Amino acid sequence: MSKHNAQHLLAERVTLAVARYQETVVIPHCAKCAAPCCRLDPLVIELNWKQVKAFWRLDESRAAFDRRLAAGQGPEEIRPMNGAYYAHGKVCPAYDEAQHKCRFYDLALKPSGCSDFPLYEDQGSVVADLRCEAVDLKALIAWMARYAGQGYRVVQTADEEFPFIVTLSVRRTGKVLGDRAR
Repeated sequence: MSKHNAQHLLAERVTLAVARYQETVVIPHCAKCAAPCCRLDPLVIELNWKQVKAFWRLDESRAAFDRRLAAGQGPEEIRPMNGAYYAHGKVCPAYDEAQHKCRFYDLALKPSGCSDFPLYEDQGSVVADLRCEAVDLKALIAWMARYAGQGYRVVQTADEEFPFIVTLSVRRTGKVLGDRAR
């Protein structure tokens, strides 16, 4: 197997590991979470106009909404920047507090940040946001190691400025099963 194909296969395994961890561990925990990320207290969510319009149930044009925001008359939790909107500091209006779930989670309108949080893929590595109480770092590392297979290990590094952000990278430990001598 070529080095490029081996790296591609490893990247696919990491992608699958992250998706399965989200499905199996993180998402089931959301309904019983003590601090749902949908409350947008420590988190910021990036939204497009279509999402803002649906979540805040707006019936005005984008231009009118932008003018209202600029005049300080829009929702105080929304900030426009570079063609997108960022919400922070108040519960996302898509979050149903009584049901402990998002009204848009299973719809295409759901922001990508909601799908990815608390695990993000970044150039073959996984970035874990430990502010999510569903993430057990030791269990996640073991999970990723199982998917990577023999001959690989998971290396952890923390962000110096934000120590709750940890990057997990899969590295070769030596000869990988299935490799041919060169």
